[in-house]
Amino acid sequence: MKMNRILGFFLLFVVLVSCKNDDGADVVTVEARLLSEVAVENDAEIKAYLETHFYNYEEFENPPAGFNYKITYDTIAGDNAGKIALINQVETKLITELSSTFGRTDDEEIQHTLYYLSARDGVGESPTIGDNAIVLYEGSLLDGTLFDASSVPSSQYLSAFVRGYANGIINFKAGEGPIDNGDGTVSFEDYGIGAIFMPSALGYFDNPITSLIPTYSPLVFQVDVLSFEKDTDFDGDGIPSILEDLDGDGNLNNDNTDGETEPLGVFLPNHNDTDDDQDGIPTIEEIELDADGNFVGFLDTDGDGTPDHLDNDN
Repeated sequence: MKMNRILGFFLLFVVLVSCKNDDGADVVTVEARLLSEVAVENDAEIKAYLETHFYNYEEFENPPAGFNYKITYDTIAGDNAGKIALINQVETKLITELSSTFGRTDDEEIQHTLYYLSARDGVGESPTIGDNAIVLYEGSLLDGTLFDASSVPSSQYLSAFVRGYANGIINFKAGEGPIDNGDGTVSFEDYGIGAIFMPSALGYFDNPITSLIPTYSPLVFQVDVLSFEKDTDFDGDGIPSILEDLDGDGNLNNDNTDGETEPLGVFLPNHNDTDDDQDGIPTIEEIELDADGNFVGFLDTDGDGTPDHLDNDN
């Protein structure tokens, strides 16, 4: 699955300067553009699309027989001139991204707008950025070019994926299931269905995962949020991953307490690190658990205000 190639926890984006064929005859250069410049351009592209397109909201409001609950888009023109534009149906959230994430040294810190559309509300709760979610998805460009899709439900640890995708999914509610169908298969019901429209800095920016995605391209994802594992503990250190977002910015990959003392070349954010303070004592031994091994709370043995699992001089 191509989506699973994004955002390895200790890999940084590398600026693609050039690529050359084996005989060295042709050189393709990718311009290293400013994050701020691309942000303005991408937002204008997304807004233009949302203002001129609509989705099949009438089918979602009154599902016809055999409706597949897939979001489809069309242009507002001709017989569709009276349709409600997407711009009037989406919601937005602001996400700050740093140019250093993409290998830049200009110290830009730019807010990006993420647009998301809820076509059908789920009956359950919403996952957090630190949870495993069970989803179906399709990824495309604004022109409709499909670059990735799942054919069966996929389990995804959301913080392992690009920020726009993950921060979009957490706005949708899951459904009921898995339901045993009695034939070796399972199904899900009444789950949330939505779409995410993201600028390239919340996607792949100048490092696309496939040749189908041009550099600096806004992306569109349709997602069915079937279910999720509440309070996922990705690294098994006893702490639900969402509680390892120390700065509360919705990005677990920039919280690395022992970053200055980790072995050279290793970068393990706390949610992927079983010894968060590099003191040789596993995190799971420095927190409070109940008799069943479930997380209860943090310990501060020396009373200095820093929890034991983040305090390497405790």
